[in-house]
Amino acid sequence: MPSQTPQAPQASTRVLHLGKFFPPHHGGMEVYLADLIAAQHATGMQAFALVHGQPLPEDPPWLWRVPVQAQLVYAPIALGYRRALRRAIAHFEPDVLHLHMPNNSVFWALTLGMARDIPWVVHWHSDVVVSQIRSALALAYYAYRPFEQAVLAQARRIVATSPAYLQASEPLSHWRHKCAVVPLGLAPPVLVDKDAATHAAWEPGRLRLLSIGRLAYYKGFETLITSASKLPGVQLLIAGDGELRAPLQALIDRQPGTAARVQLLGAVSEQEKHALLASCDVFCLASRERTEAFGMVLLEAMAHGKPCLVSDLAGSGMAWLVRQAGAGRTCAPQDIAAWQAGMLWMQAHDNERRALGLAGQQAFHSRFTAAASARGLEREYRLARRMSPQPRADNAPLIVIPARNESATIGELLRCLHAAGYHHVLVIDDLSDDGTGDIARAAGARVLRPVLGLGAWGGMQTGIRYGLRRGFDCVVTMDADGQHEVSELPALLQASSQADVVVGAFPERASSLRRIAWGWFRLLTGLALTDLTSGFRCYRGEALGVLASSEATLLDYQDVGTLLLLRRAQLHVVEVPVKMNPRIAGSSRIFNSWISVGRYMAVTTLLCLSRWRVRVRLREWLRR
Repeated sequence: MPSQTPQAPQASTRVLHLGKFFPPHHGGMEVYLADLIAAQHATGMQAFALVHGQPLPEDPPWLWRVPVQAQLVYAPIALGYRRALRRAIAHFEPDVLHLHMPNNSVFWALTLGMARDIPWVVHWHSDVVVSQIRSALALAYYAYRPFEQAVLAQARRIVATSPAYLQASEPLSHWRHKCAVVPLGLAPPVLVDKDAATHAAWEPGRLRLLSIGRLAYYKGFETLITSASKLPGVQLLIAGDGELRAPLQALIDRQPGTAARVQLLGAVSEQEKHALLASCDVFCLASRERTEAFGMVLLEAMAHGKPCLVSDLAGSGMAWLVRQAGAGRTCAPQDIAAWQAGMLWMQAHDNERRALGLAGQQAFHSRFTAAASARGLEREYRLARRMSPQPRADNAPLIVIPARNESATIGELLRCLHAAGYHHVLVIDDLSDDGTGDIARAAGARVLRPVLGLGAWGGMQTGIRYGLRRGFDCVVTMDADGQHEVSELPALLQASSQADVVVGAFPERASSLRRIAWGWFRLLTGLALTDLTSGFRCYRGEALGVLASSEATLLDYQDVGTLLLLRRAQLHVVEVPVKMNPRIAGSSRIFNSWISVGRYMAVTTLLCLSRWRVRVRLREWLRR
């Protein structure tokens, strides 16, 4: 392996990418990684890569390839990867490990202490989709998943490629508090003249449709072939090779009179690919599974100014990308009639089609280049490196305030906190649309706004994790609606010197419905607190770790479930009486309708029944 690192200007971050493959290996992840590293080098960052593959004589010193001995359901098996990773860390001395997933070889990092000591940023290119088309892939995922989740637990930051994919990703659902969206990007290609680059296979007088990709089960080429074969005014060329070439050719052969209008070109060179993109009229991507997470080839089409026709596939980033860029139209996956309608629209609307292509090209250069992606990732690297907990010199608490549309009250609450000397205040702006976050920021609070809605407990847990990362030993949670009095904070803080958790209790606020709920849960759990749903709480030390855990993420509400977790950890929980104000605006997220109350009662009752010795509790109650 190479023995020297590239000479580069002094940089604040040294990044070691753990990728799957690297060019000349074909694939969207591979092209992106190569362009990303080039963009990072251009900024002075020192970026390195460890990937699978046979080392090549022309490989630069920053690129190490590890030979692959076998392939198992799309997963490369490289027996030397762990040893190579250990050597790469020692040699390159990275500040950040950037793990590109899915990639089974990154699991070796879990076994190396020197790797675990470095902040991890996981780049989530795609879920391992439990395919209904490929049963072998579905079975393999059950073995893969525990290691996948262990990597996500270790990661400081997780990067998804689009909001649509993040929202739909089940593997990321428990880790959204540390997720961010950074779209993929490419280096701008060298454009060629459309007329000079016209491919010999194109026929004059027809709408030229192009699709590019590996001939794989999830790409939906069957939809394109069937749709285009029935439209004499269009021609479809498909570039790429793969295991489905023979079945797809057989499908073409079964369509009468389509041999010239629908063709499989096989693998093409980079030069030929760009010539095809330059000379086509419309680019099509008909993928039918979320394995197609983003569609890097769409960026290439946009760079060439070509309008795109893509599957409106739920949970994929394809449709999001095209809509964000204004670069094309979407069609229902595997819907032949919808795809034919889309092709005919493109054929009938020349001016609109060209306008879509121009909009996509402009969006590519402004938002979807490799340089833009590198800038977004640099922010995530900085966050990952800052997230190591550092003990604080002071004993000041962190005040955490989850807020959703609390513009009427958040400003006054923050002014009172500041006047009382509480300057470490974090507001979790849970996708408010009334300016809550702006008001909080103007009042001097630190404001976090998640990509997806968290709910009240999700916001509190995010604040607790934030506090842990920044060395706070004491976190106080407060509501943003004006119910909790700043003047009552000293009572909670004083009591916390003798307890792990202090609950500010004001049972007089409870309606009869709420009192019935509290009585029922006290019966089931044996909890002796008088105000089970109070969000006015002070947590210290070990309690913060318990509530920051992935197990606590599974909870829907911040009240009974968190108290049960704290009791199981044998932590000391006390109540202190406090005064609370009536709610100034809005309504309770739980006790605002019979439907929400019913859901709350059902979920919390099931939680109690499943985790705690309910039969013993009931028996004790019956003996009274």
